[in-house]
Amino acid sequence: MSAIVFYVLAVITVIGALGVVLDRNVVRATLSLLIAMLGVAGIFLVAYAEFLALAQILIYAGAVTIVILFAIMLTRTTDLNINLDNPQRPVAFLIAVGVFVLLTLTFIYSDVPQLAEPDSVAVAIAESNSTGFETVGDSLFNQWAIPFEIASVILLVAMVGAIALARGDDNEPAVDASVEINEVSA
Repeated sequence: MSAIVFYVLAVITVIGALGVVLDRNVVRATLSLLIAMLGVAGIFLVAYAEFLALAQILIYAGAVTIVILFAIMLTRTTDLNINLDNPQRPVAFLIAVGVFVLLTLTFIYSDVPQLAEPDSVAVAIAESNSTGFETVGDSLFNQWAIPFEIASVILLVAMVGAIALARGDDNEPAVDASVEINEVSA
């Protein structure tokens, strides 16, 4: 049963990833990214990695998607007058297909499909009563407390910097286009 759930979640993840790459609307691409990340979180749940699934949902699906949407809303798209199409797009598509085929063949000919047998580590951890949250929490707040706080401060500085850049310079005088037109015609 878990194999069926895995393949359904894998299809959802691949469809979401394709939506990110192929959609030209940035908001819809971001929502496709959210779908792909939720699919990956589901795959983590199938693999009995509850902490990784929770981190995937909270950090990536929640925070990263919201940051992308805020970046889209706060940037000045009217100042951007460039063509976003690239003539190298067919070459990039062929390289992406080649990498996908290479990774698929590597997966098929590796030991990974046999690791889902009942003697694997994931099943042994799932059968125990421990979820692993206690160990991760203890390690995060005892052994890795300083790097965790430094990463938090860096993210806070980046958010404040992004907001400051998006607001622009308040000292710039507002230019009224109608005044310029009247002065030219006079």
